[in-house]
Amino acid sequence: MIAVDGIYMYEQARKTPVQPSVEDYAPLVKRIAQHMMVRMPASVQIEDLIQAGMVGLLEASRKYDSSQGASFETYAGIRIRGSIIDEMRKGDWVPRSVHRNSRRINEAIADVEIREGRDATSAEVAAEMGIDINEYHAMSQDAVCGRLFSIEESFVDEEPHSQESVENKGSFSTPHTQTQRDSLKQSIAQAIRDLPEREQMVLSLYYDEELNLKEIGQIMGVSESRISQIHSQAALRLRSRLQDWV
Repeated sequence: MIAVDGIYMYEQARKTPVQPSVEDYAPLVKRIAQHMMVRMPASVQIEDLIQAGMVGLLEASRKYDSSQGASFETYAGIRIRGSIIDEMRKGDWVPRSVHRNSRRINEAIADVEIREGRDATSAEVAAEMGIDINEYHAMSQDAVCGRLFSIEESFVDEEPHSQESVENKGSFSTPHTQTQRDSLKQSIAQAIRDLPEREQMVLSLYYDEELNLKEIGQIMGVSESRISQIHSQAALRLRSRLQDWV
């Protein structure tokens, strides 16, 4: 009888979900916040990102269901990134001038590439806009900070990590919206494949491997500032080629 009771208690314990400890995953919030910080304007503090990320972690701990197949770290990571993106978007911290400059850059890239029939270089885009290369790099960095999220959210939302695609962030998914998302994902993937090889590598190391700009610079043998420029150029080129979506 004791053995039977022991087996019953063991089976019940296996069925009882163990809620992940928020404290154990606090370093994950900090790591993600630091990774996203490089795309933020100087006015944004790392503490703001960590605070927003902790909100996402708390939501993940409350809603996580291990039976859905995703590991908690994977599920929480998506929630944390989404919470940070939502908070930054709500803050409306991007000046109108940045949005205007972003449109100017997108148009210049498109004009050069249509005219030349190849990838536009930074120097060509700067010349098209009538500004020097240093001003262009500063402008493009600000533009990426302000406008990359809409593309990044497409990657985040479409990660196939169960939990009903992270509950679709509370939205109702229909066959039509799913088809649109699939088409967008395919368009983004194709646009990335069409990027110059160096830009593809930077995006891959940054988003897939989650390396920071300094680490990528060491791998590629160039400075951190140069990697930042390549990253900005790649993001802006993507936006120019995906204007129907973003």
